[in-house]
Amino acid sequence: MNEHFVINLGRQLGSGGREIGQKLSKRFNIAYYDRELILLASKESGLCKEFFEKADEKAQQHVLGGMLGTRFPFIGETTASFNNYLSNDSLFKIQSDVIRKLADEKSCLFVGRCADYVLRDYPQCVNVFVSASKEARIERLRNIHNITEEEAVKLIEEADKKRSSFYNYYSNKIWGAAATYHLCIDSSILGIDKTVDFIAAFVEAKLTLQ
Repeated sequence: MNEHFVINLGRQLGSGGREIGQKLSKRFNIAYYDRELILLASKESGLCKEFFEKADEKAQQHVLGGMLGTRFPFIGETTASFNNYLSNDSLFKIQSDVIRKLADEKSCLFVGRCADYVLRDYPQCVNVFVSASKEARIERLRNIHNITEEEAVKLIEEADKKRSSFYNYYSNKIWGAAATYHLCIDSSILGIDKTVDFIAAFVEAKLTLQ
């Protein structure tokens, strides 16, 4: 396997994608980035992390409106103009720059954030999408959050809508569609650990061919 590579992992809520990503990063001994990107983008831009949290995996909209009462819109209360940071597009660009910078520095695994599109010109990438049956997703969310089936279904519907809108908007591809990724896998078939094994074998095989 070549020394420097990136795994980009898309996932459905409740599919176990985050756990799978964490285990894959440990398997390959590479850096893992999910919500950590919010803090890194905040530090890179000087904007408070609430801007990025509000915009996280959401398609274009103005995010400043609900933040006007924020006491510290910028780290250290800098006097920089808000005008460059009014939209999710601007925040997406900042986060994308962070993703590219990290990918240039070392091997990484990125969860979501349209990283496969951001790194579309990087040859040493493996793009994976993790799904699961609706029943498995509901059960997982109920166990994790101690919620009812109805609450789990609502979370799933909201997350699917948000993530698909975000991905489709910025990539002009289809979130979760097989043609969008190198590998799509249903984690409810094999379970978490065997899904990790399967993806790891696929990553090794693909990178060996490059």
